Amino acid sequence: MADVDQGSVLPSETSPLILDGLNSTDSNGTDAVNATVAKFVATPEGTALAYGSLVFMALLPIFFGALRSVNCGKSKNSSDMPETITGRDAARFPIIASCTLFGLYLFFKIFSQEYINLLLSMYFFVLGILALSHTMSPFMNRIFPANIPIKQYQLLFTQGSGETKEEIVNYEFDTKDMICLVISTVVGVWYILKKHWIANNLFGLAFALNGVELLHLNNVSTGCILLGGLFVYDVFWVFGTNVMVTVAKSFEAPIKLVFPQDLFQKGLGANQFAMLGLGDIVIPGIFIALLLRFDVSLKKNTRTYFYTSFLAYIFGLGMTIWVMHTFKHAQPALLYLVPACIGFPVVVALLKGELTEMFRYEEVSPEDAAAKEEATEAEKKDK
Repeated sequence: MADVDQGSVLPSETSPLILDGLNSTDSNGTDAVNATVAKFVATPEGTALAYGSLVFMALLPIFFGALRSVNCGKSKNSSDMPETITGRDAARFPIIASCTLFGLYLFFKIFSQEYINLLLSMYFFVLGILALSHTMSPFMNRIFPANIPIKQYQLLFTQGSGETKEEIVNYEFDTKDMICLVISTVVGVWYILKKHWIANNLFGLAFALNGVELLHLNNVSTGCILLGGLFVYDVFWVFGTNVMVTVAKSFEAPIKLVFPQDLFQKGLGANQFAMLGLGDIVIPGIFIALLLRFDVSLKKNTRTYFYTSFLAYIFGLGMTIWVMHTFKHAQPALLYLVPACIGFPVVVALLKGELTEMFRYEEVSPEDAAAKEEATEAEKKDK
């Protein structure tokens, strides 16, 4: 997930459906409409396609990221190991996100937007290539021709020497990974040169999927703290100030999914976008992924809590769009997603008599698990 949680769902600024949103921009991100041109009016079909596509795209990284999160800790690569979020991390996150968001707001107010976005574009260019390559890797393993020889490579950085030597980076890859990297680089160059919405979405989906897969909540209580804190964060910065919307309109980086409302009129060159911030995907997504791993831990061969929370996400996002369409104002999606994603599974757990078991479920970081395993082996040797 990106540092700034652009949490509101926004359609085009010139659409009559809403007052706040993205500036009217062309595919290169430059101003496309001046005061003498009539405002764009989205057709019902274009609006329905845009919002439906955003919902569908949001569900993809949550579903597949959650599935991949179950097994991601088994990789030997340090870059594929999950990052565990504790209760303390969850409590601090809304404060850190608020400082980052307001800092970006001040930067855009003080410095030239063009140069800031140039630096951010290069930064996300590198991150996007790595994220997209990692996302593509499992699919490449399935379709890669068996008659092509596969060579193994290893990138290893260590610190110290002898018994004090410590691994900093240990990344193993092969020919298939190299092909993924080349394809991802092509997408990255396309994004840098054209800022096309399809390239933006490819990077955005990769960021979201990697976030859901690799960010692990250690328990349900931590998830409630994180979602609750960001619930307040999202509502305050969208309804209480213009900071969130200003940054969202100024920030040219693939940290949001976009879909044009004028696709039927202008085809792939469309420039009137509805958008959904990646924070509205990743934050509920890591909670949904946690519930899937809880389902797996029950060993009942069911996915009750995963499907319940997944349907709750669809309901919450649908509510966001409905309210936005009705009141014609940008909406903090977490305002609707958080109660749904927490409330639905809790009610199911109450009905099934598993609420205590749900809140007692605990995950440990790979480092702690390895330390515990070493301690157990040491005890066995002593005996």
